[in-house]
Amino acid sequence: MEPSRRGVLTAGLYSVALAIPGWTDLTDRFERIAIDPHSRIGFTEVEAVKAMTEKISDLDDQFGGKATRPMSATFLVNTVVPYLKADGPDEVKRAMLSAAADHLYLTGYMAMDERADRLAQDYYVQALEMAGAAGDHLTYCTTLRGMSVQAVDLGHGDLALRLADAASAASPQAGPRMLAFLAGQQAHAAAKSGDRSTALLKIKQAESAMEKAESQAKAFGSYDPSSLSYHIAQVRYELGDKEAAIAHLEESDRSRESVYRRTRVRYNALLAERKLEVGRLEEACGDWNRVLDDYPMVKSGRCDDRIREMFALLVRYQDNGHARDLIERARTLVPAGVLTT
Repeated sequence: MEPSRRGVLTAGLYSVALAIPGWTDLTDRFERIAIDPHSRIGFTEVEAVKAMTEKISDLDDQFGGKATRPMSATFLVNTVVPYLKADGPDEVKRAMLSAAADHLYLTGYMAMDERADRLAQDYYVQALEMAGAAGDHLTYCTTLRGMSVQAVDLGHGDLALRLADAASAASPQAGPRMLAFLAGQQAHAAAKSGDRSTALLKIKQAESAMEKAESQAKAFGSYDPSSLSYHIAQVRYELGDKEAAIAHLEESDRSRESVYRRTRVRYNALLAERKLEVGRLEEACGDWNRVLDDYPMVKSGRCDDRIREMFALLVRYQDNGHARDLIERARTLVPAGVLTT
């Protein structure tokens, strides 16, 4: 269950040659876990794993993967793995496999946020295998989509699109919010890979699905209009419309739930970068100052990346008072180690 030490040692080495296990192959490939006859679980233990995963996910949104993944990994090793080895009714064991798959996906997401990208891949692949063994299509599709997010974030557009398409193809009878969740990522990946027609088609599908989803009961923490606005912004940027990208990033910020501090840091930093590209320096400095309001509370490799980019971009603007004040403020808030890595 725990990624190998070799995986930990090579955590930063993302693999674009990753083999993606297909849904129909997983149950045949999965090695049954040896059962400990002296330990037994019921649905109470399953619910405990689900509750802990949700709680850690909430903390991750606020404080970042560097702060929360150690907690998640410890719970995985000390609690989830022993539960997986315990005896119990078949329906309980399947439910535990599903809960474990979701926890593995979350832990992989945290590793990606740390910028331990190879380690994240290890967790993601294990989440796929666990979801297949549990018959859990939702976690399987969500994990593939998470892998696509990682790939596009690292600039691998073609792989990101393949992963996003695989997630969409494996999703059975998806409701409108899930359709928007999957199509939005397909659109971003297609735009990143240079496939303009597919990107525009998928973003239109995502918008239509979101409109239907918002007319129904909304599940807190799920894919929402703020997330869709971010995807539209990314598509518009990749297709060359920088001003539209800025407008949609601003809309994403206006509609975002306040609990998503890490997302706020990353996306507002991206907004500042986009504004600087089109010559809106003073506005960019304002957005970066908002980033610095939140950044000290977030421990995230991806957020650190955006801070390093901010310093790199502002070097040529140090004669400007807004830029100079921002740089001076940032130097009092950003750990020295962030700027030397």
